[in-house]
Amino acid sequence: MPGIDKIPPFPEDVPTHPLLVVDYQLIQAGDENEVDKLWKAATQLGFWYLKNHGADEEVDAMFEMGAETMALPLDEKMQFEQGDEGISFGYKAAGVNAIDEKGNVDATEFINVSKDDALAFPKIVHRTYPRTVNVRMDATIIPFVRKSLEINATLLEVLNAKLGLPKGTLARLHKDEEQSGCVARVIKTPPQGKDTIDEDKALLSAHTDFGSLSFLHNRLGGLQVLAPCTDKWQYVKPLPGHAICNIGDSLHIFSGGILRSNVHRVIAPPKEQASYERCSLVFFTRANDSIELCPLIEESPLIANTVASAPNARARFWPGVTAKEWLLRRNKYQRINNFKGPESYKASLGTEDYSSITRVKELVAGETGSVQSITA
Repeated sequence: MPGIDKIPPFPEDVPTHPLLVVDYQLIQAGDENEVDKLWKAATQLGFWYLKNHGADEEVDAMFEMGAETMALPLDEKMQFEQGDEGISFGYKAAGVNAIDEKGNVDATEFINVSKDDALAFPKIVHRTYPRTVNVRMDATIIPFVRKSLEINATLLEVLNAKLGLPKGTLARLHKDEEQSGCVARVIKTPPQGKDTIDEDKALLSAHTDFGSLSFLHNRLGGLQVLAPCTDKWQYVKPLPGHAICNIGDSLHIFSGGILRSNVHRVIAPPKEQASYERCSLVFFTRANDSIELCPLIEESPLIANTVASAPNARARFWPGVTAKEWLLRRNKYQRINNFKGPESYKASLGTEDYSSITRVKELVAGETGSVQSITA
């Protein structure tokens, strides 16, 4: 990827969706106004900018690691491909995921490094990785993973208090020492060409995030959000030194819908930026594998009261699966090799599609309502 100083600026005449800017240093200091700003962002759109997070050096090094990994020969990268069974760790090639009900495929490749493998290195917990990952594990990947865990844990602590949960409740669902689907991911998308851009064709499908919190770093445009009560996609403008954070499905469910897991997608960067290779970096904090996804109504009167007044609460907030099963299902049914029609794609959706949630337990358990029997 070209240096950040060589990238054309984000065009000023492209409509964007404004995000609230949250100052991480003020959050750490317990500033009430900043805490209220974070709460507003997390409950209304579910997205916000995070500045002064202190991870700039780790982020730059991760972009370098990602560029080195993506430059490896394809046959070498394919030795570490994730496969079609829903495993989230390893390399994902371009064109292996369906992005819509028609079976159109994605244009992105990425490397996912498990938090568990990083923190246990050189011990193998889940799988092995390309040589470019291994050589960077101690100096680059582990520091980024630890910094991301620290930042997201701080944000979780604030949200924990605002939800009226006993101190440490969300932390106990996201223990670093327990296995989870937490990953550090570097994503690459080839240049699209400014004269051939189709803004209705996604490079990464419209989706909600699978886990709890995402800590994202973009240098080019392309990320779009679908704000509540609208049907118009809008770009999120990358800001130097600012991460983009958002709520995922697990926190949405744990909070009984108070925290918003908002739909978003990636399309080609706008105008001149479309001619450049697009890379992004994200750390996904996800609940521990064994945690059942359900609202924390016993721990918080606020959550209990919200769920009690929510329409279709049973279908929306009790999928009947663990965090690991939720992740496996969503990953598995994105894969084009598992695609058998619109129902297959629907099976990969999250909290944005409540009708799919009512079938999650059957899909995971392989019972009568499985995707295989539905779409055969």
